Amino acid sequence: MNNTQYAKPEYFWNRELSWLGFDERILDEARDKQIPLFERLKFMSITSSNLDEFYMVRVASLKDMVHAGYEKPDIAGMSPKVQLRHISVRTHNLVEDQYQVYSKSLLPALKKIGLHIINNHEDLTDEQAVFVDRYFEDNIYPVLTPMAMDSSRPFPLIRNKTLNLGALIRKKESKKNKEALEFATVQVPSVLPRFVELPMDENGERYVILLEEIIERNIGKLFLSYDVVCTHPYRIMRNADLTIDEDEAADLLKEIQKQLKRRQWGEVIRLEAEAGMDSRLLDILRTEFHIKDEDIFSINGPLDLTFLMKMYGLDGFDSYKTPKYTPQQVPALRNEDDIFTNVRKGDILLHHPYYTFDPVVDFVKQAAKDPDVLAIKQTLYRVSGNSPIIAALAQAAENGKQVSVLVELKARFDEEHNIVWAKMLEKAGCHVIYGLLGLKTHSKITLVVRREEEGIRRYVHLGTGNYNDSTAKLYTDCGILTCNEKIGQDATAVFNMLSGYSEPSTWNKLVVAPLWMRNRFLHLIEMEAEHARKGQKAHIIAKMNSLCDQEIIAALYAASAAGVKIELIVRGICCLKTGIPGISENITVRSIVGNFLEHARIFYFYSNGQEEIYMGSADWMPRNLDKRVEIIFPVEDENIKKELMHILDVQLSDNTKAHLLQPDGSYMKPDRRGKAPICAQDFFCKEAIERNKKSDDTKEYRVFIPAEPMEQQ
Repeated sequence: MNNTQYAKPEYFWNRELSWLGFDERILDEARDKQIPLFERLKFMSITSSNLDEFYMVRVASLKDMVHAGYEKPDIAGMSPKVQLRHISVRTHNLVEDQYQVYSKSLLPALKKIGLHIINNHEDLTDEQAVFVDRYFEDNIYPVLTPMAMDSSRPFPLIRNKTLNLGALIRKKESKKNKEALEFATVQVPSVLPRFVELPMDENGERYVILLEEIIERNIGKLFLSYDVVCTHPYRIMRNADLTIDEDEAADLLKEIQKQLKRRQWGEVIRLEAEAGMDSRLLDILRTEFHIKDEDIFSINGPLDLTFLMKMYGLDGFDSYKTPKYTPQQVPALRNEDDIFTNVRKGDILLHHPYYTFDPVVDFVKQAAKDPDVLAIKQTLYRVSGNSPIIAALAQAAENGKQVSVLVELKARFDEEHNIVWAKMLEKAGCHVIYGLLGLKTHSKITLVVRREEEGIRRYVHLGTGNYNDSTAKLYTDCGILTCNEKIGQDATAVFNMLSGYSEPSTWNKLVVAPLWMRNRFLHLIEMEAEHARKGQKAHIIAKMNSLCDQEIIAALYAASAAGVKIELIVRGICCLKTGIPGISENITVRSIVGNFLEHARIFYFYSNGQEEIYMGSADWMPRNLDKRVEIIFPVEDENIKKELMHILDVQLSDNTKAHLLQPDGSYMKPDRRGKAPICAQDFFCKEAIERNKKSDDTKEYRVFIPAEPMEQQ
């Protein structure tokens, strides 16, 4: 169906401003006094790290477009120049709000519980000053490298995201010559802790001071022949978007290694400077970094609030943190059988972090040791620092199994990490693939080929998240373990396509991008619209990270106009507008921001009572549908379908962590007056614990019995 009438710019929100809206929702959690204080510190830290990535990637990309003279508007009708103008205003307001929350809410709350952050070294007591100066001499001074700029020394390289102290210095004998100022800079060492805890005072109060304050207090010791006129912290953000011409790159691995070094030299796109910085020092930085005023942020507080994530680890404040949740055992696997025997009994749903990620790790570990396993094939996008999956794959190769691993070298900010793993796997004897030309491989799939009495059987894990055992404790994701023959055939076809560029003529179950995923989704949406036009019940529920594909959104508008009920759970970017008369009145959008990062993708279509459910790795974004190898898979087991509907129902009932998109683009928490509070993430944690208790009593391991959301009260 032609939906061009729904593709007008006024029907869409700008992608970048929507991204900033997500950061604003995270900041709302940092200011929410109903949340434990140390959890609020974490949310504040996340707003800072998100904003860093936003500038290094999204703003950098827009600036590249402007430099190249690219003026084509986005789906909301905004040119790159216009977007940058709006982004500048919005981010300055966001940063101002951040530091208001930090100084007016978080600091007083920390002080109230006996923890003081000393933001100015001049506020130290005499005893604290002695301790700090000794700490500087013993631990910091040997690490520092002061760098000066004068006629014989050019302006030094200031590395991306590093915290630095800029100073104006004057030779001691030049006091009468006011113009004889020189610039000097010192990098605050990232190898040392960002903050230092001072001895407790006689009242049991605890104090911490930031590393840059200790260095600033002692900076004169670095320039003994000079007077230090002023010292101020500053920090820069560089363009970190890698541009690689794969056609010209004979060796992709070497090319990416070369580009990673260039990140340190990328264009400066943001400068954070301490509020009240000496204008002469600021002028030097502005000139040397070639930066415009709209990209300079005057910071009224400590630069780079990501240190608050480290502060979360301070001992003695457990009562101000949410109790740590321990992922539960998967009921279907709570027996003495090995994982292959359990999967043969039926498909197994995995829902992390409510249920442990261990079965995914065990799947690969058992396959590595099992003498009947002939081959293991897996895609790796992001893995943990000490990945047990990588170790198991290496062991499998050493055990003589055929091991093929696709390592995505272009996984942003994990490139260096993935290069290390790729080299290690190759040394162990694995066949390492670097993916298809021009496409990132973002799919999450593992194939184990096993020889059994009945013949060759293929076991497959398909998921919505990365094979990362660390983030699996922090991100909500879903997956299945299956030995469905048709899915196994498709899994083989996927790996043959990735390694040998042989695309099969037909597929059984898996929906693969960029081949035909877009068309499948458009067809499913159109079928719901068709049912609605016939007066039949029509319903779509879609949960994802981001929604910004113009064609998909236009199809949703057409379906809504036809009468389809559409409920969207979109964590971050959402370019769809709700409440457009006659167009999107049947669409609701909610974003859930909780202790876990919502990461699962689940798609439900009523399908005239046949109820189709899909899960997978793809969001509804152009990059996922057109520029990545993605996999969406159908869920056919009836018990698992019921469980996924239960997951969606609970999330749609959330009135605690959900934010509802308003027609003006703002997000508001639901009005829950007279209603019991429902927090989906808390609900799933309690439910997982209860299910395991019940299974201990009944020995009924496989079947989930969904609870009603209200039963948590």
